[in-house]
Amino acid sequence: MRNAIAQAVRAAGQIILNAHNIESAVSAKEGNGNFVTTYDVKVQQFLQKRLLDLLPTAHFVGEEEETHDDALHGLAYIVDPIDCTANFIRDMKHSAISVALAKDGELILSVVYNPYRDELFSAEKGKGAFLNSRPIHVSDRPLEAGVFCFGTSPYELSLRKRTFTIAARLMDRMQDLRRFGSAALDLADIACGRVELGFECILQPWDYAGGALLITEAGGRISQLDGSPITLDRPCSILSGNALAHEAFLAQQLGK
Repeated sequence: MRNAIAQAVRAAGQIILNAHNIESAVSAKEGNGNFVTTYDVKVQQFLQKRLLDLLPTAHFVGEEEETHDDALHGLAYIVDPIDCTANFIRDMKHSAISVALAKDGELILSVVYNPYRDELFSAEKGKGAFLNSRPIHVSDRPLEAGVFCFGTSPYELSLRKRTFTIAARLMDRMQDLRRFGSAALDLADIACGRVELGFECILQPWDYAGGALLITEAGGRISQLDGSPITLDRPCSILSGNALAHEAFLAQQLGK
C-alpha cells in the first residue's frame, strides 16, 4: 500500500512540475495571505481519484474540500495537495504533497513528496521512516547544539507575538533557526536529522499528519506545545523534534 500511494503522489508531483502561469491561477481564501491555485485543486482531484481507487471505503480529508470528512473513524486519507502554496506561487521550489492514512484516528502510513528535489519521504506504523527507500532517523544533537525551524501561523495574526516570543527563547538556547514555509517539509527535515526541533502555534491536520508519522517512525517526538497529543480532527499547535530537544523544550517551559 505504501508503494501504491507513493506512486500516486509521484504522479501528482508532475502536475506541480508542469505548472505554468501560476500567478494567473490564484484566488484568496479566508485568512491573511491564504491562497489557493487551480493547481492545488487539480492535484487534490487527481489524488482523490487515485487514492480512493486503492481504498474505496476510506474517508477523504483534503485541504481544498469545502467540508471535511471524518478523520477519526475507519480509514481516512488526510491530504494537503500543495503544502506551502505561497512558495509555489513565488516559484521558490520548496513545496510538498502530503498524504497520510489513518485508521480509527491513528496514523498508519504517510508520504511527503518534494517534487522539485525528487525527495519522497515515507513511513509505515512500526516499520520505520524512509527517504527514497533509504531508512532515516532523527539526529541525536541536544537542544544547545541544534537548529530549529518554525512556522509563523500567518493566517492567525493574534498568534504572531507568541510565535516570536518562543522563537526568541529558542535563539537564546540553540545555534540558529530556519524558516522555510512548508510544515510538511519541516517535519521531514527533522525526521531525517537535518534539523533538531520545530514548532508552530497552530496548524491544520493536513499540514502535519503526513510529517507526524515520519517523525515518530524516525525515532522522534511530536506533540502540541504543551506536550499533549496532536489531533487529527481539528487544528492544534505542533512541537516536534528529536527526543533530547523535544524533552528539553518542555522541561524548560519554552512554549509558555
